[in-house]
Amino acid sequence: MLLNTMLVLGALMFCSGLFVVLTKKNTIMVLIGIELMLNAANLNLVTFSRFDPQALQGQVFSLFVITVAAAEAAVALAIVVKVYKYFKTSDLDRVKSMKG
Repeated sequence: MLLNTMLVLGALMFCSGLFVVLTKKNTIMVLIGIELMLNAANLNLVTFSRFDPQALQGQVFSLFVITVAAAEAAVALAIVVKVYKYFKTSDLDRVKSMKG
């Protein structure tokens, strides 16, 4: 595949993830949008690394980002479960307006 094709795909993935984060009220959907943006960044890192065979920094950094994203997802889901148990909703606006 061409470099431009992969970079456009990464940009589309990032923009769609940003759109989800900015427009959705559900906490799980916001987390999915954040994960989509992280995966778009990983795609760009691996793409640049693929087209420069001498450098593996993009792939190594991508593995680091995947590890951090997995830890972030685990912590975020644990927080979402606790917030849901306390407020009985996962709607971000309703949680923000309720003061516990």
